[in-house]
Amino acid sequence: MEVKKDYYEVLGVPRDADAKTIKRAFLKKARTLHPDVSDAPDAEERFKEVNEAYTVLSDDQKRANYDRYGDPDGPGGFGSDYVDVSDIFGGGGFGFGDIFDTFFGGGGARGGGAAQRTRGRDMGIRLTVTLEEAAAGCRKTVAYSRLAPCEDCGGTGAAEGGKARPCDRCHGTGRVVEVQRTIFGQMQTQTTCPACNGQGQVIDHPCETCGGQGRTPSREKVEVQVPAGVHSGQTITVEGKGEAGVRGAAGGNLVVSVEVADSDRFERQGDDLFCTVRVDSLEAIVGTTVTIDGILEGERVDVEVPAGCQFGQRVTVEGLGMPRQGMAARGNLVAVVQVETPRDLTKKQVLDVAALVAERSLDEAGAGGEKGDGAAEEPRAHRGAAAAAEHFAHEHWHAPKNPFKGSRR
Repeated sequence: MEVKKDYYEVLGVPRDADAKTIKRAFLKKARTLHPDVSDAPDAEERFKEVNEAYTVLSDDQKRANYDRYGDPDGPGGFGSDYVDVSDIFGGGGFGFGDIFDTFFGGGGARGGGAAQRTRGRDMGIRLTVTLEEAAAGCRKTVAYSRLAPCEDCGGTGAAEGGKARPCDRCHGTGRVVEVQRTIFGQMQTQTTCPACNGQGQVIDHPCETCGGQGRTPSREKVEVQVPAGVHSGQTITVEGKGEAGVRGAAGGNLVVSVEVADSDRFERQGDDLFCTVRVDSLEAIVGTTVTIDGILEGERVDVEVPAGCQFGQRVTVEGLGMPRQGMAARGNLVAVVQVETPRDLTKKQVLDVAALVAERSLDEAGAGGEKGDGAAEEPRAHRGAAAAAEHFAHEHWHAPKNPFKGSRR
């Protein structure tokens, strides 16, 4: 088994380094090891190693576990939960784009292509909540990576004593005009200024941490308020928590897509909730009340099962389903009845039931006696007790767990 390097040694920081020191060390190494700026054959591997170290040491809980147990996951952990660079910095299906590619591509040193984007981009992330959390509403803390305002320069991009000034080449316009002589005469073209990358300003003493951008890759946490009654696929926008803008420009938003997980107790159909209640066949004959836990914490729901209830019959309890988002009203709770044969009857109770069955059989035989075939029905009454005893002595067919599955109204 390969022994991992000490994370503090990888970043070159002491074990008592604070969060800001760790971040500075990470950015300094990342700026030299990122594959886009380094030609070293092992640059990508070393960058991943630095990133793994920062993944652990920038998280308070992981760092505490690492310091105490030597493992970010604690004493029972299975190693670091490091994920690939593309996942951490924006890949992994979230649609962020590569945060580090943006960081290195936004420094104004890559020639005269299109003008650099100054406003921060919107970012998206997926948040999964339980059905119970969706019913009550909840506050969740989301951890994610983004380009955040640089802490060392306050987002200005300038080091201490530095300032922004108009670009000498384009005179603050962000565009340069070039004139070329051709056989058809002079041709004039306008392009993005390569000196300021189209911004019209340059920093005379740029911040070493952010390279003059005013923003750096950062791991952050934000609280998201999930409203009661939320549905899967709905989004929640947290303003200003997306990608930070260049040198104090407006930032983007964080768009949180909510996914409501399936529940073991309920199936949601719109704002209605479906569940199953089990009653034995004798209770189904006379009717009964079944009390179950509702979707909200501490909620108890009485389901009135009517006399003569059949297997699969639905009993609706109005107003105790999912809350309707933004309203005081709620959907309905629909209980699907499962009728089960009791297996805990005493011998006397079994014989009492058998006697009832025999009496019903005799009644049927009497009704048929007018046609002269009553003698043929008599053995059926005598078989009642034996059939009942056999019935309760063996396992029998079980009802499906969710008979309402696949049923849509």
